Amino acid sequence: KENRAIGEGSEFHQLRDFARGMDVKTIDWKRSARRRSLVARELQAERNHHVILALDTGYLMREDIAGLPKIDHAISAALAIAWAAAVGVDLVGYFAYDVRPLTFVAPQPGRAAFARLRSWTASLAYVGRETNHTLALTELGARTPKRSLIIIFTDFVDTTSAELMIENIGLLAKRHLVVFVTIRDPELEAIADHPPKDLDGVAILVVANQSVQDRRRVLERLVRLGVTIVDARPGTVTAHLISTYLDIKARDLI
Repeated sequence: KENRAIGEGSEFHQLRDFARGMDVKTIDWKRSARRRSLVARELQAERNHHVILALDTGYLMREDIAGLPKIDHAISAALAIAWAAAVGVDLVGYFAYDVRPLTFVAPQPGRAAFARLRSWTASLAYVGRETNHTLALTELGARTPKRSLIIIFTDFVDTTSAELMIENIGLLAKRHLVVFVTIRDPELEAIADHPPKDLDGVAILVVANQSVQDRRRVLERLVRLGVTIVDARPGTVTAHLISTYLDIKARDLI
């Protein structure tokens, strides 16, 4: 159901008679003078925001997590948030990239945009090439002049390979509200949480812990750049992402 969020937004909704207890700042003095009685402006959450879904189809997104490639988990979450945005009267666009930008569709209104997105994601091809975040995110920034909510579905291996990704997401975050979505590996976390039984297990534990620590450092750097992080397990990423979107809408951050 649509949530109008009366009184919590920045978009004009209607005028109403001013009553005791209402915020004096809501009084429309010009209209009050014409009517010779106090009237107040009633606001609602602003609609028709631009929401861009950016999907990385590079080789890291082909890794299997919980029986499916990461890109499939990302597509499921992207479709869910596209439907939520359509219901919330926002405009939805999408962008795919790997070694170069692949597809960009400007934000469009309504549930028809969701249907086009569903058809487009069904035809996405996974590739075995490394993602070029610099080229792709620069292109995305150039194609998105209006402040938008940009949701990036991607992944990384370590702090070194993530350096250019962090830099370019930081540039996007200066103009747009960026949500960074990444899918955690439950098997890797299980290895890091259990003591080893032999020397081979010690080596595996060291590598797993290093990977977990690198992941945390990258996410912390993105947070410092003003990026919102959705770092969740495969079965919960959709719920976390929709909750984040609704919180952004309620706080009128776009």
